[in-house]
Amino acid sequence: MSDIRYARWDGSQDPLRAELPTDEIVEQLSEDLLDGWGTDASLRRMLREGMPGRFSGLDELADRIRQIREEQAARGRLPDPLAEVRRRLEDVVSDERLELSADDRPEARFQEIVLDALPDSPAQAIQELRSYDFASSSAAEAFAELLEDLRNQVMEASFRQLADAMRDPSPAAVEQLKDMLADLNRMLDQRQAGTGPSAEEFDEFMRKHGSLFPEQPATLDELLEALAARAAAFSRFMASLSPEQQEELRDLMTSMLDDLDLQFQLDQLGRSLRTLAPGLAWDRPAEAPGDAAGLADALNIIEDLSAVENLERALQQDYPGASLEDIDADELERLLGMDARQDLDRLRSIERTLEEAGVLVRSQGRLELTPRGVRKMGEQALQKVFQHLRVAETGSHEVPVAGGAGEPTGTSRPWQFGDAFRLDLRRTVQNAVMRQGPGDVALHPDDFEILEHETRTAVATVLLLDMSRSMPLRGHWVGAKRMALALHTLISTTFPEDTLEIVAFSDYARPMAPADLAVVDWEPVYGTNMEHAFNLAGRILSRHRDSSKQVLLVTDGEPTAHLEGDQVFFQWPPARETIDRTLREALRLARSGVTMNIFMLEQDPGLAGFIDRLAKIAHGRVFSVRSADLGDMIVRDYLTR
Repeated sequence: MSDIRYARWDGSQDPLRAELPTDEIVEQLSEDLLDGWGTDASLRRMLREGMPGRFSGLDELADRIRQIREEQAARGRLPDPLAEVRRRLEDVVSDERLELSADDRPEARFQEIVLDALPDSPAQAIQELRSYDFASSSAAEAFAELLEDLRNQVMEASFRQLADAMRDPSPAAVEQLKDMLADLNRMLDQRQAGTGPSAEEFDEFMRKHGSLFPEQPATLDELLEALAARAAAFSRFMASLSPEQQEELRDLMTSMLDDLDLQFQLDQLGRSLRTLAPGLAWDRPAEAPGDAAGLADALNIIEDLSAVENLERALQQDYPGASLEDIDADELERLLGMDARQDLDRLRSIERTLEEAGVLVRSQGRLELTPRGVRKMGEQALQKVFQHLRVAETGSHEVPVAGGAGEPTGTSRPWQFGDAFRLDLRRTVQNAVMRQGPGDVALHPDDFEILEHETRTAVATVLLLDMSRSMPLRGHWVGAKRMALALHTLISTTFPEDTLEIVAFSDYARPMAPADLAVVDWEPVYGTNMEHAFNLAGRILSRHRDSSKQVLLVTDGEPTAHLEGDQVFFQWPPARETIDRTLREALRLARSGVTMNIFMLEQDPGLAGFIDRLAKIAHGRVFSVRSADLGDMIVRDYLTR
């Protein structure tokens, strides 16, 4: 029966959150970790690729967003922003001319002259018509509607969030707007100077001017983000126009905002937004659908396009300080659906999941693999090995002599001098009674029987791991490290009385902790210094006097270096002195009772000839093995021997 735990709802639980399988995450990371990528780089690669079959990575999400952006950009270039204004002006003038043609008064002829003299520029024509006394009521009504639409479009084009505030052209509404802009500009000045504003000051600003912002931003950053996005979209729109179109549009906007103080406040706001949001695509020409209904419509499209571009850049994560928190989850969901948002949530939770599981820890801004993480990688490597093995029984290393230590056999035998004093009390007392008969019983040493145990021996192993540059070049490096992790896990969990020491060697040899296997990389130096490795192995094994001793040598090449004092001598092809020094160290190991097992990863004649001599001198065994089968062979050999 499984246990079910209940906890009080505290608002932080996510009932829809799919738990990430820690073991599968570690398994996917382990390949890159063993290949020497490092923890941070391995995690970044996983974020880019996701987990196939479970959720998408950043690359796939970015590709889908890029397709959307390219489809939007392919719809056509921006139309003339004032084409609709010109058409409506022509309709107004045509209605007025039709009304004047039916009027015989001299004043009508004068008004026709005024209409004939209207400037070509829409902004200047509108300025002239503002003081014109229309004869046609329908033309006057159409012109008034045009002015109102233009005022709203200009305001929405500049700052969409304030468009509703400008729909009321009354002096009181304009004063309220200017008051709000002045307060907002003061806060932005504080932000640029680094002196504020405080959260309380922003709350006071919203209490005073919150009616002008229907979206009710919770912080100044939220408000600035929305205002800056619109202002940047307008700058991109202007950059997409010809110089003549830009001049016409500026004139029109100036004519619509005929309050100098209001224009000043808006200009100051625009400059502050550029300073506070430098990462936006200011003044970069944009393309948008050619069927945009007007200025505000085109700007809405450009703003949407900018949001898509910003999302694509955030997904690419190729800028300094990039973080998954930069990705707008709401925008991602709007464009790609809920599944994409869930994929992003899973990507964001990978690091948290690994930290909660004790696999990773962040130290001084860098991710590091913990001992628990190394152990989990070793367990997975060992599990893969066991999937290929058919071993009837695992356990410690037995010898054919029964003794007084190890696991009980269920039998007993007479005590001998030197045995551990683990008496079988029943048989001991029985022997005394049988010898003396009933009554007082006195024990004699001949009566003693001890519980019989299996006699077992501890094994001290030194794994010599070749780290020279030929190992990765020939594709052996990852397999060798995975084997070392599997062997370490096997010994530490199944044979706790045994010991394993790892010695890595290239030009020099040095001890390596199991945790280093996940992060250390091959060394880009020349030299395979087996002499130093054998010497270091002998010194390590000399500390284990009561254990059986063995060396496991994993290499893909013959020795090409030896020590001369503290310096390394290297030569290829190998110098005779290098070979002789290496064989002397191997002979010294053999004479001290160390068993040598040699795992040869290549088949070239030079290596084969050297290994043959080494095996004869050290009385060792030689295994020719592929790196992919290295873990299977070493673990099988360790278990069966």
